[in-house]
Amino acid sequence: MSRLRPLLFTVCASLSLLQALPTYAQMGGGGRGRGGGGSDQQDQDEAKRKKRENEFGQIFTPLPQLKNAGPCPYVNVLYDAARVIDFKDNVEGSAAVRYSGEIQNISSICAYKTDAPIGVKARVLFELGRGPQGAAHSHTYRYWVAVTDRNHAVMEKVTFDLPVTFPAGQDRVAVVQDINHIVIPRKDANVSGANFEILIGFEVTPQNAAFNRDGKRFRPNAGQTPPGAANPP
Repeated sequence: MSRLRPLLFTVCASLSLLQALPTYAQMGGGGRGRGGGGSDQQDQDEAKRKKRENEFGQIFTPLPQLKNAGPCPYVNVLYDAARVIDFKDNVEGSAAVRYSGEIQNISSICAYKTDAPIGVKARVLFELGRGPQGAAHSHTYRYWVAVTDRNHAVMEKVTFDLPVTFPAGQDRVAVVQDINHIVIPRKDANVSGANFEILIGFEVTPQNAAFNRDGKRFRPNAGQTPPGAANPP
């Protein structure tokens, strides 16, 4: 759909650094986390998971829906780029994690009528972590937003910086990013939002994309020791 170019991609990314969430252990054990397992550990993990979901619900408010002339474009996270993990010396292991991030939630709305361009706004919840090899308390993540047609041809792609500072004593933060004024021109009123898809993801290396594709994962603070946990002998 080259006739739909140029795509006007006026994006105002308003960054809100929210209250740091409690530290939690690496998924699946290992690293310097708590040892053992069993039902007690599973109960603790489940309680932490519910508390975390509740905290996310308190800081992430979905965008209000609007009435439109047709359906909105699909807004999704690209699976291969949904998570980013920076490993020291490219060694895949919880003890080698410098910084990590995961897209936890997306809300979007659109507005258009007659043959006017489609205006889209997206709200993204990022969870970002600092691992044991993260020497600095500040780190800049990079993520991108791309618009494709229904044949999956990329019409436009824009990359953004996401600078984050981890407060003293905290290795995990939640950040909400509003992406405003994504404007998609249309040939005529017969072209609806269903003809387009908006994809969002981290800027990742081929190694990181393969890591995600294989279903491997660490929690955002992989390798950190939970408060009060004893180091293994």
